[in-house]
Amino acid sequence: MQLNTIVPILRMLDENKAKEFYIDFLGFQVDWEHRFEADFPLYMQVSRGNIVLHISEHYGDCLPGGAIRIQVEGIEELHKEISDKKYKYARPGLESMPWGSREISITDPFGNRIIFYEPITE
Repeated sequence: MQLNTIVPILRMLDENKAKEFYIDFLGFQVDWEHRFEADFPLYMQVSRGNIVLHISEHYGDCLPGGAIRIQVEGIEELHKEISDKKYKYARPGLESMPWGSREISITDPFGNRIIFYEPITE
């Protein structure tokens, strides 16, 4: 037996705000979208590099307010990239944490916290 990957599901409450945040601000791409019917909730997959997230409007999938941690290489470049976009709802900082990582913590429009981190190597 082998466990391979994890795909977090994050709740969204508004498709346009979700795309503005995940696509326009954080630089993910939409891989696919699914609705059971035209006026039903959206379920979509977004990705960036090796990171895959599922974003869902479905009530029963999960609750807003979750948190995920995404390990990155080149956190300073990521911080500059998102800072240069001047997203009007958030301007996250880059912090050195006492547990040995540098982190960018940002909350999406629905209360889900995303922490990008890079271990500090000596």
